[in-house]
Amino acid sequence: MRIVVDTNVLVSGLLTPFGMCADLVRLFTSDEVILCVDSRILLEYEEVLGRERFRLDQKLVTILMEYIRRTAEFHSCKPLSEPLPDSDDCCFLEVAIAAHADCLITGNTRHFPPELRHGVKVLAPSEFLELHKRL
Repeated sequence: MRIVVDTNVLVSGLLTPFGMCADLVRLFTSDEVILCVDSRILLEYEEVLGRERFRLDQKLVTILMEYIRRTAEFHSCKPLSEPLPDSDDCCFLEVAIAAHADCLITGNTRHFPPELRHGVKVLAPSEFLELHKRL
């Protein structure tokens, strides 16, 4: 299964190591799913995970980012024909489209209105985990 993961899910996974977002992070770090990215997504991951306010263990962040760089599928994307309500989210949908990803996982599904998804399945972390269990 090929997925795109919004930064908010990654942050939640690292902040709450026993939560559902952490379960999702474990799925792609154990090669059970394939994470799809582009350079913009990687830059956002690094910038957000490095923010002081989250007080994340930066050694852990470095290890995770190195793992993602080594194992993720990288994609080149075309810009969306219509922008999303939050322009910072466009890269996630663009990668999902280019990668023919099975889904985009986000804590903010409302940022991806159904009429702008181009057929991409957008799921909350809990919805994705439920789907993954059934497979």
